[in-house]
Amino acid sequence: MPRSFSKLVIVWFRDDLRLSDHPALHAAAQGGQPVVCLYVLDEHSPLLRPGGRTLGGASRWWLAQSLRSLDTSLKARGASLVLRRGNTATVVADLAQQTEASAVHWNESDLPAPAAIEHDVARALDTLGVSARIFPGDLLVKPARLRNKEGRGLRVFTPFWKRVLSLGDPLRPLPAPKALKPGPPVASDDLASWNLEPNQPDWAAGFRETWTPGEHAAQKRLHDFLDHTIKGYASLRDRPDRDGTSRLSPHLRFGELSPRQVWHAANFAAAQRPALASDVGKFLSELGWREFSRHLLFDHPDLARTNLQSSFDAFPWRHDARALRAWRRGQTGYPIVDAGMRELWHTGVMHNRVRMVVASFLVKHLLIDWREGEAWFWDTLVDADPGSNPASWQWVAGSGADAAPYFRVFNPVLQGEKFDPDGAYVSKWVPELAGLPAKLIHRPWDATPMELAAADVTPGKTYPEPIVEHKAARERALAAYALTRTG
Repeated sequence: MPRSFSKLVIVWFRDDLRLSDHPALHAAAQGGQPVVCLYVLDEHSPLLRPGGRTLGGASRWWLAQSLRSLDTSLKARGASLVLRRGNTATVVADLAQQTEASAVHWNESDLPAPAAIEHDVARALDTLGVSARIFPGDLLVKPARLRNKEGRGLRVFTPFWKRVLSLGDPLRPLPAPKALKPGPPVASDDLASWNLEPNQPDWAAGFRETWTPGEHAAQKRLHDFLDHTIKGYASLRDRPDRDGTSRLSPHLRFGELSPRQVWHAANFAAAQRPALASDVGKFLSELGWREFSRHLLFDHPDLARTNLQSSFDAFPWRHDARALRAWRRGQTGYPIVDAGMRELWHTGVMHNRVRMVVASFLVKHLLIDWREGEAWFWDTLVDADPGSNPASWQWVAGSGADAAPYFRVFNPVLQGEKFDPDGAYVSKWVPELAGLPAKLIHRPWDATPMELAAADVTPGKTYPEPIVEHKAARERALAAYALTRTG
């Protein structure tokens, strides 16, 4: 190995697949040392830790696109991305030995499984005499700074978010390096060999139509949202028939954007256009829910498997494979529910309001364990977040932190009529009902035979009849919840 590479630095990328506001990469570039950029696909170490699990299918698809984008950006600056698969500590230590690296840089994670892996990496590097330099991660506030008087994390969102806001602005984002000094040629896995993308069948065609992963696309989406879509966000964000949301969640999930970048860009927009203040405040509170969920995961590593409220451990969940299958396939007979589940399958995402409706339907109308829904979302969402996904499911179920009142059972018909009043969302994703007038599209069973014939709808054939009757399902759910609370 030429001695000119003796001061080489490895930058270990994780869920921070970007060049801007990347403290570990920024420090390496500022030092002027040769840089080797590394991403490790570790499908074993997280499984040994509480709360760790492998990526779902939709997230694996996104990861592949994001890694390609990152590699392209690195090459434009003189570096490239090395891909390795295996136990993270072993891979990082082996590469450090191979390149005679003087240090390994990475951005810290406060999530339980990644933090445990970090500890293993640091210990392996210490054995080699290689410096481990750890930089601020992606949370706005470290969990250790937000504790109650008993030293525990906060479990109600409003006081949590007030505390975050009281701490002032997070660190300003760092610029992307203009150039990187390349290290020596290093063998890299072929991304295709990781089999992250579907082949037979190729179920990702809708993903490709919907999304452009990568940092450049993330930055463009953020600025387009702040320039155009954010006006009216506080009310329009609940309308699945409108383009009223940021659609930034998968970009944040894989770190193509950092929360700091979103925070400062949004506040700059509000300063430039004061009329947007309330919309920006609501938008940032949604970023706060992401933060809150990750703080919950910090304190409860088994969030995806264990009820936060132990009283729910005895909840009388039903095992109904047929109903679960109908829910997954968007064949429940409730148009807003079916539209959401079909949107999810086609695009890898679902409108947030509809997520609450479909989750409530599974848990309360069907009395199917929230963990079944969480697992399905984990596999099918491109933005499946280890904190937000289980925390949101527990919130809907009533077993989580700051949970919805147990008696709140969303009426899917009324939800559809309120938030999709013209039936545009249902018409798009449940096209077999598109011929019905708006007043009937959320309740096709109320249509007359003539109206059904005119719309070419045959109940039970072209579109399923409801798999459960709302009033009876609501009463059954309330009885089960009351039993849980008094049991």
